[in-house]
Amino acid sequence: MQQLRNVIATIITFTDADQCVDYLSDIKDEKVLMIVSGSLGQHVIPEIQACPQLNSVYVFCDNQSIHEQWARKISKIKGICTQIEPLCEALEIDYKHCGRSMISMSFRGIDPLFMYTQLLKEAFLEIEDDDATSIKELVDYCRLHNAASPDTLEKLEREYHDHPPSWWYTGPFFIYSMLNHALRLMDVDVIMRMGFFIRHLHTHIEKLHGEQQSDEPTSGPFTVFRGQAYNHYLGWLYSDMGEYAKAIIFYEKSLKTRENTTPQNLPDLAASYNGIGSVYDSMGEYSKALSSYERVLEIMKIALPPNHHDLATSYNNIGEVYRSMGEYSKALSSHERSLKIRKIALPPNHPDFAQSYNNIGNVYCNTGEYSKALSSYERSLEIKKIALPPNHPNLAASYNNIGLVYDNMGEYSKALSSYERSLEIRKIALPPNHPDLATSYNNIGMVYDEMGEYSKALSSYERSLEIRKIALTPNHPDFAQSYSNIGSVYDNMGEYSKALSLYERSLEIDKKAVPPNHPDLASSYNNIAVVCNNMGEYSKALQYYEKAQEIWKKSLPSNHPHIALVKNNIADNSQIIDDEQEDENLSDHNNDSSLSKINMTYIKASGTDGAKEHT
Repeated sequence: MQQLRNVIATIITFTDADQCVDYLSDIKDEKVLMIVSGSLGQHVIPEIQACPQLNSVYVFCDNQSIHEQWARKISKIKGICTQIEPLCEALEIDYKHCGRSMISMSFRGIDPLFMYTQLLKEAFLEIEDDDATSIKELVDYCRLHNAASPDTLEKLEREYHDHPPSWWYTGPFFIYSMLNHALRLMDVDVIMRMGFFIRHLHTHIEKLHGEQQSDEPTSGPFTVFRGQAYNHYLGWLYSDMGEYAKAIIFYEKSLKTRENTTPQNLPDLAASYNGIGSVYDSMGEYSKALSSYERVLEIMKIALPPNHHDLATSYNNIGEVYRSMGEYSKALSSHERSLKIRKIALPPNHPDFAQSYNNIGNVYCNTGEYSKALSSYERSLEIKKIALPPNHPNLAASYNNIGLVYDNMGEYSKALSSYERSLEIRKIALPPNHPDLATSYNNIGMVYDEMGEYSKALSSYERSLEIRKIALTPNHPDFAQSYSNIGSVYDNMGEYSKALSLYERSLEIDKKAVPPNHPDLASSYNNIAVVCNNMGEYSKALQYYEKAQEIWKKSLPSNHPHIALVKNNIADNSQIIDDEQEDENLSDHNNDSSLSKINMTYIKASGTDGAKEHT
């Protein structure tokens, strides 16, 4: 219990199953993490797993193998533990994720709750109560509700004024979690009891800020509280906003602070490197991303047991970078290593397996092995259906990727059905201008384009582009996809100048966003070649075909259909040029000769949902 209280402030124990179920049923607007014994869990959990308040369950038992069979059927069971240490580690991560998911934010308008919070804050800052009485009332309240260990409460009562408020807030006590929990749920009872601490913390931060802003030179370094986490979370925030240059700055500040800490906290170092890797990955700087992710893996191998699930995360991220670089054999090897660890570390239907199968499917899709891709995507979908609610966005990703495979196999009605199912879920689960909606509209447009329904294709592609202009930064790689696909419709409609302009715009973005030998660049060169050929500019077309061939030979397996395609296009185009030259030489004798139009093939950009995860 002492170890658990170091992780989570509020712990309530039950020895009667009915009382536990009643308590769970009465809770509103909160999430519960449950620890249950193996024998009791086998009977209780199937009855309560549907409760929306129940976020996750951990089975604490003596023999893991005995309970795996029934536990694997229940998606909310996140782990079966025989030791308290790994259970506490898992709970700490789960608790943080659960807390973040319940935070409500409004960016476009002012939430009325925000105004009430401001009034409440102002009231606290004006109140002048007796500190000793306030501390005693808080301690008594915590004892009554079993909110912290007796030793911690005695320490608070005895030593409160010996340390600054920031020390209590950032230390391994209940203060941080209890206060944040109360503020998130607007639990006025708890907030009132902690009002004195809010006031002290506010005053202390004002003092620190004043010292930092002072014109007077300081004699030593300026120490901030929670500086590492502050920079790290700012990096995460800027990355999420697409402001990658700023994200890198804050992640590197976080890394520098953590490297200078003695003793070094290896998980924190890994988190910084992982954040830096994810930003470089998003920027398309794949060699830098790979270097950071490999550094994470080195640290994890030192800090963790050989088959810890965080190692699987590292291998997954490395695999995704290799896939982005077009190094598909290395990508497949990394994803299979990740899957192997997860099979050892996790229950059989854990949601992380869905990610592994999805990402293995992405590699097979990229290499043109569509039956293997379809099998992997369908395995991923099966697991997600067990683990997730019916309209979860991750289900939409699976339907999207299955649609992509059917599209590449030429089974357009199946592809359209899968893409529309994906879009239907995303409309329910996501905001109206989310980038994943753009992916769905893009892919529906691809199918209509291939079916010859060009007006529908154009409408879908333009809807996708419209969303991306709102949701993404100007040179995001997805714009290359949009411009390329709109260009393909105009090409099919015979409006070649519009098509060429769009393909060239797509190429400009790809040159900035992806490495020089990335397959997407080859697709852009191929598409420009196609439209040049259709416009009768055969020599120019041949140059672009050869550029595409050069890249694809380096980045794709030798049996990939794109390589055969561009080879045929080069042969056909060369034949046209030879015939044209021959006709020129014979023009005095035969002025009526004509060339038959060769139907060249373009490669459209595709929209997959290759999932990445960040430690």
